[in-house]
Amino acid sequence: MEVLTSWDALRKQARKLEAQLDEQMNSYRKLVSAKASTKTNASESDLESWIEQLLKQLQQVNSQMQAWVSSGGSEMVSHTLTRHQEILQDLTQEFYRLRSSLRAKQEHASLLEDFKEFDRTRLDLEEGVGSAEQTLLKEHASISRSTGQMDSVVSQAQATLGALVLQRSTFSGINSKLSNVSSRLPTVNNILSAIKRKKSMDTIILSLVASVCTFLIFIYWLTK
Repeated sequence: MEVLTSWDALRKQARKLEAQLDEQMNSYRKLVSAKASTKTNASESDLESWIEQLLKQLQQVNSQMQAWVSSGGSEMVSHTLTRHQEILQDLTQEFYRLRSSLRAKQEHASLLEDFKEFDRTRLDLEEGVGSAEQTLLKEHASISRSTGQMDSVVSQAQATLGALVLQRSTFSGINSKLSNVSSRLPTVNNILSAIKRKKSMDTIILSLVASVCTFLIFIYWLTK
């Protein structure tokens, strides 16, 4: 009777451990199917450790049941032991399969995260290079516009200088003719004096314009 009680106690303990493993394995299946993080958290590690501990305890109970059968148990008892051993084997294989699947998902998520980080770094580098190129193009365009404006100013200054020189030569010819007339007519001489004063003012203006044009030309050649 003591032997039967010992066998019944082992079976009861095995069934209890199997029920606990079924419950924990169900939670572990849900965790593996929903896992998306690249790192193992504390609750996950605790669950894996608890399942491994239950599997070891069930293995110890099965070993005790095997020793009991080896000591002279009946065929029915041997069949019962085989069933418990199959349950232990199935639970152990499923646990290691799920854990391998979880590790593979974590590695895949980690590689995907590394690829995204690499892609972000590459885009940042490309944007940096693009910004530098855009800056150089803008500077080149600005220099080109400034050069064109300077060319236009110099051209206008040269044209103005030529017109003033022509005007000066024209005034010189008129002045020589009027000088001949002034020697004959005193009234005309007064008029010519006034013209000479205006001519002096024009000469000053012409000198100022010529100086400005010369300065602009000098600045233009420095910028090239």
